Amino acid sequence: MDACEWKTELKDIFANHRPRLCSLAARILGPDQADDVVQDAYLKISQAHSAFAIKQPLAYACRVVRNLAIDRQRRCQFESTLFRAEEQGAAVAAPTGSPEAIEIDREELVRVAQALDELPERTRRAFELYRMGGHTQRDVAEQLGVSTTLVNFMIRDALSHCRDSLHAG
Repeated sequence: MDACEWKTELKDIFANHRPRLCSLAARILGPDQADDVVQDAYLKISQAHSAFAIKQPLAYACRVVRNLAIDRQRRCQFESTLFRAEEQGAAVAAPTGSPEAIEIDREELVRVAQALDELPERTRRAFELYRMGGHTQRDVAEQLGVSTTLVNFMIRDALSHCRDSLHAG
């Protein structure tokens, strides 16, 4: 049988026996995925014919559909097991601080804001651009018209001043 005859016979098998093939896949996977498996089987068989001669094409098509359905079922079970722990973790409530911890955090934030206000304008601006604006030190240096070394020192000084104000309180 040449390739053209085989393609015609293959199309006939999948067209005329599609309900049977879908039913075979649906018994394993359910009706939602049956059409996809039959389509995958058609593609797999149409690509593999040149490697060997198939004596009973319908039986072979049924076997390929069944094997692909089993493979897909196993993969779904594996993925379900693999991601189950992750999905269970998503249902856990995020820890929230006690009212006391929230108040302490607020007070520290106020002290940091006050410490930033005490800094020279250029140092504060360099710190804010770098730490809160996500800019690189080179970007900050270009915006402020200074060297990157100076920006590095300004950021270090601002961070040190904020730490000192937190430890003093």
